[in-house]
Amino acid sequence: MFEVLFALLPMVILVIAMGICKWPGDKSSLLTLVITVMLATFAFGIPTREIGFTLINSTARACITILSVIWMAVFSYNILLDSGKIEVLKDQLATISTDRSVQVLLITWGFGGLLEGMAGYGTSVAIPAAILVTLGFRPLFAVLVSLIANSEPTTFGAVGIAETVLMEETGCPLPELCKATIQQLYPFIFLIPITLAMLADRRRQALLKNILLGTLVGGVSFLAQYATAVYLGPEMPAILSSICSIIIIIAWSRWTEKSDTIPTKHSPRQIYQAWSVYGLIIFFILLAIPFNFRATSLLLFAGAFIGGRIQGVTTSRQFTLLGQTLVQIRSTIIMVIALVGISALMEISGMVQLLADTLTSISGKYYAFWSPLVGEIGTFITGSGTSANILFGKLQAGIAANMDIDPSWLAAANTTGTTAGKIISPQSIAIAASACQLQGQEGEILKQAFPYALVYGIILGIIVFIG
Repeated sequence: MFEVLFALLPMVILVIAMGICKWPGDKSSLLTLVITVMLATFAFGIPTREIGFTLINSTARACITILSVIWMAVFSYNILLDSGKIEVLKDQLATISTDRSVQVLLITWGFGGLLEGMAGYGTSVAIPAAILVTLGFRPLFAVLVSLIANSEPTTFGAVGIAETVLMEETGCPLPELCKATIQQLYPFIFLIPITLAMLADRRRQALLKNILLGTLVGGVSFLAQYATAVYLGPEMPAILSSICSIIIIIAWSRWTEKSDTIPTKHSPRQIYQAWSVYGLIIFFILLAIPFNFRATSLLLFAGAFIGGRIQGVTTSRQFTLLGQTLVQIRSTIIMVIALVGISALMEISGMVQLLADTLTSISGKYYAFWSPLVGEIGTFITGSGTSANILFGKLQAGIAANMDIDPSWLAAANTTGTTAGKIISPQSIAIAASACQLQGQEGEILKQAFPYALVYGIILGIIVFIG
């Protein structure tokens, strides 16, 4: 009994520190790491030397596999900010259509999904919400639809780092994880665009149009995500599906609004420069996949650096930005290193297996229904699907083994659960509120977003259970 409580203690401490005491993620995770080290040493009898080697290995893995990708992903976005070309992208998107449903889908699902696929970590909520406000949408509405749209794409966000981490943590084959993830999420690839379109234009006479538009966008997104995830890997599903969505949404607006579209005020050269960073990143990733070259951070750096030069950012300025980005993500660095260390120590000490055995005996055959909730809670606490997979990926795989279920299926349930948690993540809400000048109204945002996350989680639980 006491061993189970000791094994549960790191998770409880992290929840209390971040969820109740409202400590920042880096401090909360460091405290939890210290406690986990003490538990592994005194409660589970792991030699100090083994703990030291484990922490060294986990730190190296966190830096090489995870943090290098996060660093380069945020750097690529900072290049766009520094060059000012992000404004060209914003203006171009804002002048495509006057239809509210088209505007919301294009900016949140299309462009927001692209930002999530490339960089993630808040950019995909803040920027779409801010653009919608400039188009005349109410700030609270802009934040709500941006949060809803930022759910499903996050599992393949930041060039698939969450899926890659899940594979590292669980040992499940990456193709199987990607396939299971898409199978669990496919209803939401349709439901979310339809919901966004209906929220944007609530008129009864617009209902059929919104259902058709949402279904069309969802169908294109599903085909792109499924084909990419199954045949190419986790790096490109969010990126390519977002590009396909943007194309089909623009085609729809050209077909239905022939006389209402506003001409862009930017030259082809300016547009080419603005899209060069993301265009080159996509090109390099696609080129690397045929050669089975998976050094994602190097590909991100190459695309960002060359694209930055095209946008007029000097080499010296780029290296300055590289250093500034490292400082910018310093709390993320501490948090990820600590979380990976916690996960590794819980694994070698037997805490993960102990928790898996206990949860299996308590929930029985119904655990599969609740499995996405574990990932949802992880994202609500940490604000990151990647961090949630680090925390709970091993646990889900261990429970799957106990229940004679394919570990890839329950591991995927963890990462799909994070997409529901992303809608109500306090960190995402805070970022979006700041972008739309809604500081102090985070509670109201959470209140409005919660029903969508709740329904999302219930549907997902049913899918996982019957799957």
